[in-house]
Amino acid sequence: MADDSADAQESAQDVHEPDTQDSQAAAAAESSGPRMSQLRLAALAGAAIVVALVAATAWLGFRAVQTHRADEKRQMFLDAGRQAALTLTNVDWEHADDDVQRVLDSASGQFYDDFERRSQSYLAVVKQAKSKAVGTITASALVSASDHDAQVMVSMTVNSSNAGVAGQAQSWRMVLRMQENQGVTKVSNVDFIQ
Repeated sequence: MADDSADAQESAQDVHEPDTQDSQAAAAAESSGPRMSQLRLAALAGAAIVVALVAATAWLGFRAVQTHRADEKRQMFLDAGRQAALTLTNVDWEHADDDVQRVLDSASGQFYDDFERRSQSYLAVVKQAKSKAVGTITASALVSASDHDAQVMVSMTVNSSNAGVAGQAQSWRMVLRMQENQGVTKVSNVDFIQ
């Protein structure tokens, strides 16, 4: 009988021990379950934030490059317009052929055709009058621009002389239409403004 009661106690302990171990394992699983899902949630949130930051940085970098290229393009048109205005207003009868050629080299389209057609009579007048003109830019601005053309307004002071007699300085304002073709920017039209 003593043996029976000892066996009964052992079986009761055996029965209770696994329950205790099972409940401890279940408790550990329950406590690690939410903890594990919280870690996953935090990792996913962190990854999403990193992806969003990378995407935002890439977008801002792309926009900065586009803005820089557009600024360079506008500056190119403005510089070409300023140079064309100087080329048009700086003429010396002693090297008028070279000056006219510079104008033709910087021209395109209708302006080129018109200037080339009139260039011989222009040269004759400049040489006969022994004319000299020196233009100085006082202000310039980009009026409008697109991918391949722009309008540049230039204000100038032009000092001219004929046969050595100094003339009066004149203020000129002009709008030059600039066109880019294969990386070369030339003037395609000139309008003088009163």
